[in-house]
Amino acid sequence: MNSKCVCLAGLALALLLGAETASATSMRCGVHIIQDGGRHGPMQYEVLKKCGEPTVRQGDTWIYERRGQPTKILRFGANGILATISERR
Repeated sequence: MNSKCVCLAGLALALLLGAETASATSMRCGVHIIQDGGRHGPMQYEVLKKCGEPTVRQGDTWIYERRGQPTKILRFGANGILATISERR
């Protein structure tokens, strides 16, 4: 019985850690989810269309600040494709 509890607790922890990692590479904009994706990520105009104007634009870095949510920092490559999404609390 104890080994089942330990196994389930380990599985729950692994799922939680996996979900936390995924949330750092994605961003919800209304009904849309924006994900970074290397060569296949969305372009700047797609992010603007789905998420609206960022709070701050600093060259290829866009910052979205939303009340009650962590600040999302989007970095675009020279080709205009979303390279990374990070968050700041």
